[in-house]
Amino acid sequence: MAAKTGVRTSVRIVVAGDRGTGKSSLIAAAATESFPDSVPAVLPPTHLPADFYADGVPLTIIDSSSSTDNKSKLYEELKRADAVLLTYACDQPMTLGRLTSYWLNELRQLEVKAPVILVGCKLDLRDEHQQVSMEDIVAPIMKQFREIETCIECSAATLLQVPEVFYYAQRAVLHPTAPLFDLERQSLKPRCKNALRRIFTLCDRDMDGALSDEELNEFQVKCFNAPLQPAEIVGVKRIVQENLPSGVNDRGLTLPGFLFLHALFIEKGRLETTWAVLRKFGYDDDLNLSGDYLPVPSKQAPDQDGALRPIELEELFSTAPESPWDEPPYKDSAEKTALGNLTLNGFLSRWALMTILDPPRSLANLIYIGYGGDPAKALHVTRRRLVDRKKQRTERNVFQCFVFGPKKAGKSALLNTLIRRPFSKNYSSTTEDGYVMTMLESAQGGQKTLILREIPEDGVQKFLSHEECLAGCDVAVFVYDSSNEDSWNRSRELLVEVARKGEVSGFGVPCIVIAAKDDLDTSPLAVQDSVRVCQGLGIEAPIPASSKSGDSSNVFNKILSAAEHPHANIPETERGRNRKRYHKLFNRSLIFVSVGAAVGVIGLAAFRAYAARKNTSN
Repeated sequence: MAAKTGVRTSVRIVVAGDRGTGKSSLIAAAATESFPDSVPAVLPPTHLPADFYADGVPLTIIDSSSSTDNKSKLYEELKRADAVLLTYACDQPMTLGRLTSYWLNELRQLEVKAPVILVGCKLDLRDEHQQVSMEDIVAPIMKQFREIETCIECSAATLLQVPEVFYYAQRAVLHPTAPLFDLERQSLKPRCKNALRRIFTLCDRDMDGALSDEELNEFQVKCFNAPLQPAEIVGVKRIVQENLPSGVNDRGLTLPGFLFLHALFIEKGRLETTWAVLRKFGYDDDLNLSGDYLPVPSKQAPDQDGALRPIELEELFSTAPESPWDEPPYKDSAEKTALGNLTLNGFLSRWALMTILDPPRSLANLIYIGYGGDPAKALHVTRRRLVDRKKQRTERNVFQCFVFGPKKAGKSALLNTLIRRPFSKNYSSTTEDGYVMTMLESAQGGQKTLILREIPEDGVQKFLSHEECLAGCDVAVFVYDSSNEDSWNRSRELLVEVARKGEVSGFGVPCIVIAAKDDLDTSPLAVQDSVRVCQGLGIEAPIPASSKSGDSSNVFNKILSAAEHPHANIPETERGRNRKRYHKLFNRSLIFVSVGAAVGVIGLAAFRAYAARKNTSN
């Protein structure tokens, strides 16, 4: 179990397996450090004291009966287990087969989430003439059942590797692999990368993108209470540089190098090193900040929903000239609770919107409410979207998406769905740009802020009249009523207009088409033509959606994915293709003209040289 602070105060291990595989003898040998002459069929709970292993956490070991009469008790214990040891007898191959045919499947049926250790007992009784590689036997099983942490064989009679069995079980609980490392891909998991990235950023005090020797030492002292010797620092950086040249630069250890080191620790079986770092910076076993790192009052009345009430928002900005969020576009743009209070998601999203629309105002209000850090480091300027498209990747965490479409297409309803605002049958025409935003979990890991900006149909022409109107856009979204052919025709016109504007201005953006009101009878002609048009432009087919049903998560995930892949899904009109071909031919002709001019110049120079020599000779 874990204490409220997130530090485990004990580990509960359940030992299960077929009858006669050596469960009870294994437990007794570990507790007494001797082989018992006789043991009862099932031992009572056995305790190993805190000083038994270096981690200083006591173990409670639960023996189990293989009798069918005691199945319900066994199942109850398995569900309470922190770790499960499944035993087989090394001298009885059939018991190993039973692990895959029965025991491991049984654990899955019970939805046991605890790590599993396979333990081969009675190693001293294995037939010497039938020696086999444990790795050859166990590797396929571990590949099929990813919940298996490790496998070890032992002998209670000779005490061979008996203490190690329970050490590995305890280690699997205190320093689990699953949250940190993807064994199949042999790489750090996204949540682990994000946590380590945060730690790296906190330790990079001068914000130069690398940990200097001094910063490395401070990190080492904070996590392990001991500095690194100069030779050790040199050795660490040498290992990184030999395996990952970009992991070290002239300023020190870079983020890729920092991540490489932790992946190396895990691959070498030193998970406790990475876990020590994560826990020192406040992370629990699920890689969330632990409760003691977030001193939130524990007592909460029924009307306290963990969100900011209007009066609390007013108090927050009481040190500013005025509250920046009392007026559009901020006022009704973010997620609120049923009581009308601003959620944490909504709070952070509003800051993201204000930073996008008015960076000086965002920074000023941050300072007004008490930010005491260096103002120059409070905001981060990302690279241009044009560069992102060329490099085919983005480093942004906040994406701004423009939503186009005819009247009554369902644009506002789509925006309301993003912030979980109830669906309304009452229609009101939008005359001004509207904003909503929220934070979404990215498939690439971490949370991203998605901002949707609705462009009213009547304002499209004015909007497109500006040369750089699409420069701040990450994705253009086109909504049409899938039950109305006229709605699709107008949406198609808007799509082509925006696509042409992007081609002429050089700010072409990924485009997504949404077939809204999917709960109504769709127009066959609109469906067929929309698919044909999208194919012709080289973008994905329309995404069906229904704001009335309230399930549009697939739509928003698609929009977020398009924003994270800035080079894809950019429409290309026939005019754009012709212009591209013309420029290609024009550039080729320029090459020929340049070559011809060079030949002409060389010829003229040669003629002048010849004439000069002739005059001299005369």
